[in-house]
Amino acid sequence: MSTRPVACDTRATVSGAALADSAAVSVDLVIFDNDGVLVDSERLANEILARLLTEAGLPMTMEESISAYLGSTMERVRELAERSLGASLPADLIDRYHDELFERMATELEMVPGIDLVLDGLDGTARCVASSGSPERIRRSLELTGLLDRFSDDALFSAADVERGKPAPDLFVHAAATLGVAPERCIVVEDSPAGVEAAKAAGMAVVGFAALTPADRLAGADHVVGDATALHATLAAATSH
Repeated sequence: MSTRPVACDTRATVSGAALADSAAVSVDLVIFDNDGVLVDSERLANEILARLLTEAGLPMTMEESISAYLGSTMERVRELAERSLGASLPADLIDRYHDELFERMATELEMVPGIDLVLDGLDGTARCVASSGSPERIRRSLELTGLLDRFSDDALFSAADVERGKPAPDLFVHAAATLGVAPERCIVVEDSPAGVEAAKAAGMAVVGFAALTPADRLAGADHVVGDATALHATLAAATSH
């Protein structure tokens, strides 16, 4: 599939050419990232991560953490952070991160505004989740936000399922293959540069979701939208057969 990125501002600015081309093939599967697309967790997660990295000797704000690590597995976060720090992080840092994140998710986590209507609008089109988060984090976050029953049990995919996480294409390729859909018949919704890169490497069309991420960082996507209203319209057009 050959597509070209389109220019956009930080709002829901998309026109139709590239995604219309993919939709002409027939879109049979929409693949959603989880954090920042389905559940509004990125600020919470990166607030915790930034504080733990600062305590470990790598001063960082929440905004810097989002910019540096959005879309990455925690193993990749450790690799990148240790490279910047020039030393090893505490052995228990990832466990402490998950413990605090799960505790705060229980009372603070919400779905991304309007994403329930996006899922409603997919009608009979198959959907799945493909996230850099752990299987436990994916399931728990969807459960807490009332979205778990929108996905079948065999439609939740984690970076733990593959050897290489995003920006490698492995996770998206694995999800599509498991569900029996060719890459060119998939559309991915992603809010991170790493996720956009992974989707394009997998041969899939991708919609960049710029509710939190600056739109210019998602310029490799076929379309970029700024909110769930625009995402709903874009996917409705792309999945109408």
